[in-house]
Amino acid sequence: MEDVGIHAAAGNEPTRVRSIASASLLVDFAVARGLPVSTVLRGSRIREEQLREPNTEITLAQEITVLRNVVTGVRNEPGMGLMSGLLCHAPNFGAFGFAMMSSRTLYEATEVGMRYVDQSFAIARHSFEHHGDELWRVRDDREVPADLRRFAMERDFAAAATIQQDMSITRVPVLRVEIAAAAHPVYEMYGAMLDVDSLVFGAERTVTVWRAGTLDMEMPQANPTMAEYYRQQCEEIMQRRRGRTGISAQVRTMLLRRGGLADQSHIASDLGIGVRTLRRRLAGEGVTFRELSAETLGLLAEELLITGLTVEQVAERLGYSSVSAFTTAFRGWKGQSPGSFARENRGRVSAKL
Repeated sequence: MEDVGIHAAAGNEPTRVRSIASASLLVDFAVARGLPVSTVLRGSRIREEQLREPNTEITLAQEITVLRNVVTGVRNEPGMGLMSGLLCHAPNFGAFGFAMMSSRTLYEATEVGMRYVDQSFAIARHSFEHHGDELWRVRDDREVPADLRRFAMERDFAAAATIQQDMSITRVPVLRVEIAAAAHPVYEMYGAMLDVDSLVFGAERTVTVWRAGTLDMEMPQANPTMAEYYRQQCEEIMQRRRGRTGISAQVRTMLLRRGGLADQSHIASDLGIGVRTLRRRLAGEGVTFRELSAETLGLLAEELLITGLTVEQVAERLGYSSVSAFTTAFRGWKGQSPGSFARENRGRVSAKL
């Protein structure tokens, strides 16, 4: 079994920042069922006028408050989350939605959804796993409070199916869906919505299974130029939100001083603490040393390319064994090749570091 795609480990993320779009659609769903906006927003510290301001950002905790108000205010029966998810369409989510729609394949579009989850409708994390001739999309909802998991799971599935219909002219057959919930007649809607061969209830985790290669179909609205443009916008939003504080900021500063080339023991020594203490304190801020190291290398790579160094020079300076290895890593950070990034940004003044 091989894990691929983008997924972040669930953990303590007290300042996880979200786009307002998902909460706004939750409010629309609740209001259509007779709940006043004031009731849906109670305790969230979100003002009603912010719901229509697309650049508004909220925390995960704020959106969870809205979600709980919705679940409490409507009859929390199986299927309510499905109805809520039907309101989610790709254009509702701005650059994120257009990045998905202009992707080359459904596989690439789904990867966009997993990488930039906090610009989407989903709260839970998702990842791809390859199992022989099967491709699994695995749901990790440990960050979703237990009383909200069923509604959130239903909403995510219905939203994903709706957005897939926005993106593709044909249905994509699903081998099976394993659902971490008890069986209920309303879940037959899953089969109709997703063209599912088999539904399995009471699973330990929720998994959607396709035959390998199914998601490689070309998208009718594929546009490589626009896909790259919107992914870059998504990346810039994500990087801006990742302003580091606490021990994370100190580690990144140390990594920058060392040109991104340092292991945990050196950084821990610089900070005057042990490696285990460093790991524990980073975990308390919801990040790993590996993630910070990759993030720092990405920022350094951008800066060096902007100043005019060649791709080969940047790869050598950052310690990569080959240009191809650096190019692969850079595509993971930016969704484009370092050469393309350099041509688009050379000479631009950057203040990211």
